[in-house]
Formats: sequence, structure tokens, C-alpha cells
Amino acid sequence: MMSEAKRLHPAAIIFNFIRSLREAIFLIIFGYLTFSDTYFLYFILGGVALLLVLIATSVLSWYRFTYRVEEEELRIEYGVLVRKKRYISKNRIQSIDLTSGVLHRLLKLTKVNIETAGSGTDAEASLKAVKLAEGERLRSELKKGAGQETVEAQTEEDEEVVPQDQPTFKITFKRLFIAGTTSGSIGVVFAAFAFFFSQFEQFIPDEVYDTTMNWVIGLGIALMIGLAILVLLVLWLLGIAGTMIKYGNFTIVRNKDELFITRGLLEKKQLTIPLNRIQAVGVQESLIRQPLGFATVFAEVAGGSMDKGEDFSTVLFPIMKKEEVEGFLQELMPDYADQEEPFKPLPKRALKIYLGYATWPLLFVGAAVLYFIPQFFWAVLILIAVFLFLGYLQYKDAGFRVEGKRLSIRHRTFGRMTVNIYHRRMQAFEKKQHKLQKLQRLASMKVSIISKFGAGKHYKLTQLEEEDVDSLGDWYSYRKENEVPGSSAE
Repeated sequence: MMSEAKRLHPAAIIFNFIRSLREAIFLIIFGYLTFSDTYFLYFILGGVALLLVLIATSVLSWYRFTYRVEEEELRIEYGVLVRKKRYISKNRIQSIDLTSGVLHRLLKLTKVNIETAGSGTDAEASLKAVKLAEGERLRSELKKGAGQETVEAQTEEDEEVVPQDQPTFKITFKRLFIAGTTSGSIGVVFAAFAFFFSQFEQFIPDEVYDTTMNWVIGLGIALMIGLAILVLLVLWLLGIAGTMIKYGNFTIVRNKDELFITRGLLEKKQLTIPLNRIQAVGVQESLIRQPLGFATVFAEVAGGSMDKGEDFSTVLFPIMKKEEVEGFLQELMPDYADQEEPFKPLPKRALKIYLGYATWPLLFVGAAVLYFIPQFFWAVLILIAVFLFLGYLQYKDAGFRVEGKRLSIRHRTFGRMTVNIYHRRMQAFEKKQHKLQKLQRLASMKVSIISKFGAGKHYKLTQLEEEDVDSLGDWYSYRKENEVPGSSAE
């Protein structure tokens, strides 16, 4: 048992300084814009003073931070001016995640995030820089107290060592490349590029900006289209690279009552997901991947923190063939494996409502285009046809299924999503019905579960038979034992 108080690796000073500098960046920019013209010398002196303060604070924060494991607790003491103590019982610890960024990996360090059931947007405790072996020993020691075992993570060559009897899935390079090409990351990269340009456009000299714009305008339509295609190609390649860097070497292992995920090429993350914190498991098929037969498997995990760097849904596997999902879930989480029972579809009279919701905003756009630029009205007609088809897909794919104590919901916004939720994980069930639905004897339902950061996650299914929604409400509240339409015996 570790009882001697220890400090973090001195590299934590660098991480403290970078974090403080990032928090002060807007203050530095504000000072530059305010004083750079008339009081530039004062701006330089103020900047130097600020850097010295940040360096001193970073050093003192590192020196005053200690941790130790003692009496079945992780005990942390920190604080420069105000001394704080935090004691975390081993029995309260839900997961211990290791993250190694580029600098961490160069120095053979890791960051240890410790989460409890009460963790909010931040981890309960975070050790920013410890030796990799120390992080593994700390995780093993804390897990041992909770009656759990861990997957031994790394050798001296930084390779995974996984016992052969544990269910394990690892992504191949070919699948990783397919995930990048079909991820749709080009939209995210383009949005980030547009935001960056809009924020820093004011810093571009007027002469350079005007010269560049005149050059672009003078290229002619054909060359401008070619330039636009080239830019989109570059953004697409950046999206592929981003996906491959994020999910490179993705490996998921089940170790008794936990899932252990390792991923990342530059920043290596090791995530631990206790099975008892999984609230729902789903399969997502995007518009691009579904025709190719690929899907992403994800889970909604209660709690967690922003320090994990995850999205609001935790990816259990980035991409696999749809027919492989059944075997994947049977190996790792057999309770959530899909069944052969069909989904109960929506009634036929719901189709016109889906088509109306999909296209009515475009009718106003079409009227405006017809009035102001009628020569482009054909483009609006194409958009209406596309959204009519999307509305039909939303109607066709929507449905539900009840199997004993498990509810499966399938719906589509753009991509198709199938979610499996157990009754005990549901926090609320809500029925909604507006006047049009009442006339058509239709209704909508919403199921709520606990998700990341302690927030709620909601799954909706609209335009169901009213009696089906009422039966689902009875099933949720145990009001009667009648079999729900679309259900099978447990």
C-alpha cells in the first residue's frame, strides 16, 4: 500500500502553465487590442509580468500538490494560498482513466482521471502527470480495493497486453480508413475553418485581404469552382486524418464487469466503463454508411466528465459491418444483443405527417425564391424532392419493440439509430399529443435516461398509434400485465 505522500512529475509544471495561459489568452488579446497602438511598451511590461506570475503559480501549484493511498482512500492535498484536502474512498470510485498526450508519451508519462458516481463536468480527481508505471500501479491499487481487476495495459514498448480469455475487438487499418472517409468530418472541419477565419479576419492587413479577393474574383468561374473543389478535398483529407488520429489502435476489452477501451495515435486514451453505469446501447447508421452496410456502436453512460474528452455518447466501436454487431454485443454485452423479432412499424396514416414536417419550411423558401429569383426555382424543387424522400425514410425506419423488460426504439433524423434500453434504466416516460394527432388517433412518446455529466438524454418516437403509446406507458409504470404491441415474451 502506498502511504508516503508523492508529488506529480515536474512536467506537471508545464501542463499547469499551458492551462493558465489558455485561460488568460482572452485577457492578452484584449490588452493587445486596447494598448498596442499608444501604450505598446506598457502592454509588453504587463505581458512579461503576467507570464512571471503564471510561471510562479504553476511551480507552486505543482509543489503544493501531493497524493497518497492510505486506509482504503486516495488522499490529495493541494492549494497555493488555501490548503485543500480531498479524500476519495476506494468504494466510491467508478472508473480510472489514463490519458497520454504527445508530451506525455515522449516523457513516458500519463494523466490519471478518477471518477466517482458524483462526478460532474470535471473528474473527481486528476493527476496531470505521473510516470506510466506509477499510473498503472495507482489504478491497480485503487481497483483492488473496490474488488475489481484491471487489464494490464502496457509494456516497455507501449504495446497492449490482453489476456487471451477476455473478449477483445480491435479496429483494422482498412476499417479505420473507411471510418474516416465516411465520417462526415468535413462539415466539422469546414465549420472550424470558417470560425477561425471569421475570428482572425480582422488581423489580416487590408492590402493583403483586398489583393487576395481581387485575385480570387479574377480567376473566372471555372477556376473558382476548381479551387473550391480543391479546398473541399483538403478539408475532407483533414477529416479523414482527424478520425484516424482519434480512433487509431482502437481496442475494446471486457474484463469481468468492466469495458476497457484504448484509442488514439497522438493522444492515447484508456477509458474504463463499468457495465452497471451503461444506461443504453445503440447502433447508428449514417446516410453514407448505411448503403455500404456499416454502423457505429455506442453507449449512453451515466456520469462521466468532460475530462474524458468524449462526446455525449461513448463510442464502443467506431465502425463495423451491420451483420457483425450481433456477435460484438453477444461477446461484450449479451443483455443488449439484438433479437430477430421485427419492429412494430408506424401506421400508414402517419406518412403524410412525416412528409409535411419534412417539407413545409421549404415551401416558404420556394415562395421567396419564386418571387425574387425565379430562375433558381428548379433548385428548390430538387430540395423539396430530397426532403420528401428523407421524410419517407424517417417514416419507414421508425418503430419500436418490447422484449420482456427491454425497449428498443428505431428512428431517423438523417442517420438511422436503434437504441436498446432496459426498464430499470428509464427515468421517465412521457406521452405527447397535439390536436392533429388526436384527430388521427396518433401520439408521440419520449423516454428519458441519465447520460453524461448527470444530464438527461431523451429518445423520441412520433406519430405512433395512440393505443400503442398508452400500452407502453402501462408497461413502463407496471399498471397492467397485458402484452405490449410489438413485444415478445421474455
